[in-house]
Amino acid sequence: MQKTVTVTNESTPAVDLAKCRTILSKYNNATPADLIPILQQVQDAYGYLPQNALEEITVRARIPLSKIYGVITFYSQFSLEPRGKHTIKVCTGTACHIKGAPDIKKKITEVLQISEGETTQDYKFTYEPVACLGTCFLAPVMMIDDRYYGKLTVEKTETIIKSY
Repeated sequence: MQKTVTVTNESTPAVDLAKCRTILSKYNNATPADLIPILQQVQDAYGYLPQNALEEITVRARIPLSKIYGVITFYSQFSLEPRGKHTIKVCTGTACHIKGAPDIKKKITEVLQISEGETTQDYKFTYEPVACLGTCFLAPVMMIDDRYYGKLTVEKTETIIKSY
C-alpha cells in the first residue's frame, strides 16, 4: 500500500480530491502524453492546480512529480495559485501603450485594489498585463475572460469592470 503525503501551505490549501479522481478515472493507463490534458481538466475543475491534486496525479497516473512541475512551469496556461473567476488581461504593446494603456492599468489597480499579477481577495478577478493581444486596431484594449474591450478610456474601463 502506497502512502500519500499531502503538502500544503497557506496560499494553496488542500482541496477535496473527488473532482481530480473523477478526471483521473478516465485515464486508467495514463501515459506521459496524457499529462497536459489531465492538468488542463484539473485546472478547469479547481481554477488552479492544487498541490494535493498534483500528488494524486503522481500516485494514480504514475507520473513523477518532477515531470509534472516541469510541464506546469513550462506552459504559462497553468497556475499553482488560486485564480479569480475572471481574468483581466491588458495589452501593453506599443500601440496600446501610446494610446493610453498605462492609464488603463492604473485604473484597474485602483478599482480592484490589487497589483499586476495578483488576484482579488474574493477570487473574483486576476489581473495580468500581457505583451500583446493582437488587436492593435482596438488600442488600448483589455480582455476579460474571452471578451475583448477596445478603444478604452479610464471611465469606460471602470464601468466595464464594475459590470462584472
